[in-house]
Amino acid sequence: MTLDIPATLTAPIRRDLHTGWSLTAASGPVPETFALPDAVPAAVPGCVHTDLLTAGLIPDPYLDDNEALLAWIGLVDWTYATSFDWAPDAHERHDLVFDGLDTVATVRLNGQVVLESANQHRSFRVDVRALLVEGANTLEVAFRSPIRYANAQSLELGARPRPYPLPYEAIRKSASNFGWDWGIATYTSGIWRPVRLESWSVARIAEARFAAAPTSAGGRVDIDIDIERADAATTPLTVVASLGGSSVSAQVVGDTASVAVEAADVERWWPVGHGDQPLYEASVSLRSDDGVRDETTRRVGFRTVEWNTTPDAEGTPFTLVVNGRPIFVKGVNWIPDDALPVRVDRARYERRLRQAVAANLNLVRVWGGGIYESEDFYELCDELGLLTWQDFLFACAAYPEEEPLRSEIEAEARQQIPRLAVHPSLVLLTGNNENLWGFEDWGWKTSLDGKTWGAYYYHELFPNLVAELAPHVPYSPGSPFSPGGEHPNAEPHGTMHLWEQWNRLDYPTYRDQRPRFVAEFGWQGPPAWSTLVRSVSDAPLTPESPGMIVHQKAMEGNVKLTHGLLPHFRMPADMESWHWAMQLNQANAVRFALEHFRSWAPHTMGAVVWQLNDCWPVTSWAAIDGDERLKPLWHALKIAFAPRVVSVQPRGEGLAAVLSNDTADEWSGVLSVRRLTFDGAALASVDVPFAVEAWGAVTISLDASVTTPSDAAAEVLVVDAGERGFWFYAEPRDSALAAASLSFQTTPVEGGTEVRVSAATLVRDLSLLVDKVDPAAYTEQGLVTLLPGETATFLVRHPAEARADEFTSERVVRTANELVAR
Repeated sequence: MTLDIPATLTAPIRRDLHTGWSLTAASGPVPETFALPDAVPAAVPGCVHTDLLTAGLIPDPYLDDNEALLAWIGLVDWTYATSFDWAPDAHERHDLVFDGLDTVATVRLNGQVVLESANQHRSFRVDVRALLVEGANTLEVAFRSPIRYANAQSLELGARPRPYPLPYEAIRKSASNFGWDWGIATYTSGIWRPVRLESWSVARIAEARFAAAPTSAGGRVDIDIDIERADAATTPLTVVASLGGSSVSAQVVGDTASVAVEAADVERWWPVGHGDQPLYEASVSLRSDDGVRDETTRRVGFRTVEWNTTPDAEGTPFTLVVNGRPIFVKGVNWIPDDALPVRVDRARYERRLRQAVAANLNLVRVWGGGIYESEDFYELCDELGLLTWQDFLFACAAYPEEEPLRSEIEAEARQQIPRLAVHPSLVLLTGNNENLWGFEDWGWKTSLDGKTWGAYYYHELFPNLVAELAPHVPYSPGSPFSPGGEHPNAEPHGTMHLWEQWNRLDYPTYRDQRPRFVAEFGWQGPPAWSTLVRSVSDAPLTPESPGMIVHQKAMEGNVKLTHGLLPHFRMPADMESWHWAMQLNQANAVRFALEHFRSWAPHTMGAVVWQLNDCWPVTSWAAIDGDERLKPLWHALKIAFAPRVVSVQPRGEGLAAVLSNDTADEWSGVLSVRRLTFDGAALASVDVPFAVEAWGAVTISLDASVTTPSDAAAEVLVVDAGERGFWFYAEPRDSALAAASLSFQTTPVEGGTEVRVSAATLVRDLSLLVDKVDPAAYTEQGLVTLLPGETATFLVRHPAEARADEFTSERVVRTANELVAR
């Protein structure tokens, strides 16, 4: 049905209050060496750090040991102030709206307190019509030191177990803002999201909850609306919902309304790699007799989603099913992309998420120690087909269930659930990161001594709120989690985090695990070389020089890097080779694990790598460093998560080739199996016909007469089905791998240089570290293994002119060979 929509518009007037702000240090330990003026120009949205940086009053906190030099910022009370002109208009109500305050703030309008806030993760709206004056109005936001507030709250609520010194669990602020094992402690304060004055009359849409679902004829959007009225009047109101040319109306009963609208010409939304991502505008308007009072529009996608957790003979699966199709999850964990998150704009989100898609990823898990990202993030995920898994913001600590946190946590969840639930990319809301596991295994029961720890949130509050506000969104109480009540990190059940390999074991022991779904695992490596030398000015630069240690946050991180390298490679003597060795070992460890996990599908139906991104220049588990540069780990993700892969895996007493086909077409042909010497001589071979159905996998046992080596140190098994897999019988350091013999051909192309590399010898993990030539240069090819006589082509993108021979220098061209050859 199409309705006659009135032309009169009496919609709210929204006025941003982003100009004319100043920042002052109200109280606290500002060192004399930082001669702050009485007031500093402030940007809103923004934070104290970015304002002081813009004014040239502090050094970059990401360089050398400036983190310690600037720790005083988190101990200071800061005040933002501005003024704005206002004149009465035809509207009845005037609301001051803050989309985000970081974190503990007192807001005064014309000298009167209108808001006391203590939650970074929610917005605030205050009716200020009685306080506005014609002409100039003053607005002040006074922030209290987040460190001092958190410490005071911890005393009030009682200390609880956590992995780091400061009580981040006692304040509703990003946990990692206090520092993490990959993150700088910034202790930010500021008006970090938009602020505005909203003027409206009669009524407004306080909240509209959209739920889109496919139907046999097309698609349907159900919209539940909560109404706020300007006064006690009961003016008759109507809501009108529109989708694809169709409109439906419903009467407002009390202060709520529900309406559903359908459209026939809509298509299914699919995850990237599985189909297209069509999006459609759905809107709802609130009307009185004299026109439209308010309107909300959202982009929706039509798909079904569920997680199959029906117990089977081997435990409890955790299988994502979208539009009826089981999806092997190729995921990464996401942290805030900058430790000063106000600097992350839509363009930066898009760069990062496109890098994720280019690495063949299909899911991003927003980790619980960070923030609820802006709408830009989730909208881009909708557009790109990147599935999102959103943690509620609780991580690695016991959280008090008492006031004032209890009410704040409910308020933030009530805001965030409907906001996130409209996005077709959202496939899971999760109660916390590792808190269920911590309660069981990390000694919490003793140290808590009966105190609350968050169970109420994860098992009662959040599932009840999701059922009330977004019943179409799946929910899990935690990660890791076992759906049947077993130990939360039980291998046969649900989701699992695997950290013993990095912390205590070695990466080949990933093969000892057959989890149903891996939600976290990873391996450390340093950032790109140009990122490292920009942020650390040590002379000489060594793995243990002072700046390197500042930029290594993990407990015994360098010790673990060394212990993780030596079983596989020799320890290099020079810094650039150390840097390459640790980057390569990180990539090899994660690729090894991913190929193993993927080979066990459909028993294992997903792996979410820790982590995609960094928030500053640091040695960490990231695939993309804090300066947005690709690390070799990014290439490992791209290879292991390719649509079609071949890997060689141990099965029983022998070896098998596992062919994984994550495409809509059958994959068939002949699998070539060859055992070769390192100089390329054939020792044994066999051809095996194969056929792999769409979205399927096949395991082919390999004959021992072909796979059994005569000289394990000098032979390689190559399996080729158009995509290749390799099996080396010995660790690189124990093998006869010789120095790489390479020749090069370079050709200028639009936007860069094509580099063709030919190998006269077996070459493992050939990569070009092109940022050493130009920090803006990159290539999406890497970790290439070449047999003697083969050639690989690298497309190097670089905006500035560069000599082609620089891309073929020994500093840039790196292989595993030089970490082995004597």
